[in-house]
Amino acid sequence: MKRKNILLAAVILLSGSLFAQEWTPLFNGKNTKGWKKLGGTAEYKVKDGIITGISKVNTPSTFLATEKNYGDFILEFDFKVDDGLNSGVQFRSLSRKEYDNGTVHGYQFEIDPSENGKWCGGVYDEARRGWLYPMTVNPAGRNAFKNGEWNSARIEALGNSIATWINGIPCTNLWDDMTPEGFIALQVHAIGNNKDQAGKTVSWRNIRICTTDAERFRTKTDAPEVNAVANSISPAEAKDGWKLLWDGKTTAGWKGAKLNSFPSKGWNVDNGILKVQKSGGGESANGGDIVTTKKYKNFILKVEFKITQGANSGIKYFVDPGLNRGEGSAIGCEFQILDDEKHPDAKLGVKGNRTIGSLYDLIPPIESKQFDINEFNTATVIVTDNHVEHWLNGIKVVEYERNNQMWNALVAYSKYRDWPNFGNAAEGHILLQDHGDEVWFKNIKIKEL
Repeated sequence: MKRKNILLAAVILLSGSLFAQEWTPLFNGKNTKGWKKLGGTAEYKVKDGIITGISKVNTPSTFLATEKNYGDFILEFDFKVDDGLNSGVQFRSLSRKEYDNGTVHGYQFEIDPSENGKWCGGVYDEARRGWLYPMTVNPAGRNAFKNGEWNSARIEALGNSIATWINGIPCTNLWDDMTPEGFIALQVHAIGNNKDQAGKTVSWRNIRICTTDAERFRTKTDAPEVNAVANSISPAEAKDGWKLLWDGKTTAGWKGAKLNSFPSKGWNVDNGILKVQKSGGGESANGGDIVTTKKYKNFILKVEFKITQGANSGIKYFVDPGLNRGEGSAIGCEFQILDDEKHPDAKLGVKGNRTIGSLYDLIPPIESKQFDINEFNTATVIVTDNHVEHWLNGIKVVEYERNNQMWNALVAYSKYRDWPNFGNAAEGHILLQDHGDEVWFKNIKIKEL
């Protein structure tokens, strides 16, 4: 009996060792062997098992990079940063002469203790695409970072799935396929000529990596997923019911609002982007608006868009193309897309109800909206029966109820007053507007509710 118990214990111990997570130290605690410095000339010091980077004026961002590249892995480390200093940890990153003369680029675990931003744990694409997962996407993770203290970090990069944690709190959940392998690097961010930030430090310790059977040790995250693969549906999105409303290659599923087919001019598909061409600023005067061939009732619609200087456009829903067969745009509720700074329409209407994110000519957006004319922005429209919401870059900017007395009174004092039962239809087409200005669209997705 005793021999059986000993044998059983041995089996349990062996099976446990088979499934034990294997960690490899990336830092020996004594020096920077296995690492090399790239970019700028900021200094890194090693003392008491800690690597400390020291900010320096008039030097580009400096990176202490592993000499080895890593593909699929789980990375853990502790970090501490002086208040006001920006930093980060690169992963799956590259430095090649053919890319901007060797500039370090790739995924970055953001370290930014600023109170207003609270960006720590977000994923930034250094020297390439910019923010892939800002922490505005996951407000629950924005308070994970503890300023002035040591923080524990975890990065899981497994296939197209990238997820981060700070102090055990989920921060990001990203799906992307741009770079499958690269080095890991510790950043000392450039501070320009800001002498007040000179000498500030960021420190790291307990840097370790798991590359053996890492997939087995994937951690479940409840952070919302961001799919950064253009015009695609991730496995998680497919499971959740999302579908592409535009395939990124053809004009399938769309037609002219006043045509039986897609417009022969005014629109083009260019490298995964659907573009309405500039034609003088007239409303639906060139190629004309385009609409989905299908009608939609309850849904979540997401559209990424980028506008040129002074541009005007819009995303409409509950559209009935038969309401207006004459000149001008097809009729429907509109998520306004506009350069508020340079287009005169922003100053018309009532209290900003023609500015970007507004329910055009009806309800202005909240003032705390965020928009960058130099980048792609995300418009989201959520419709649940008579309840409708507009979101711009993860911030709710408009919310309203339709099919009631207040709604009808609001319409009666707008430019839509002459259209019968405006905005009250149970379903309708979705529209992208041609307003004569160049506007780009991509990642057009819908989830029917």
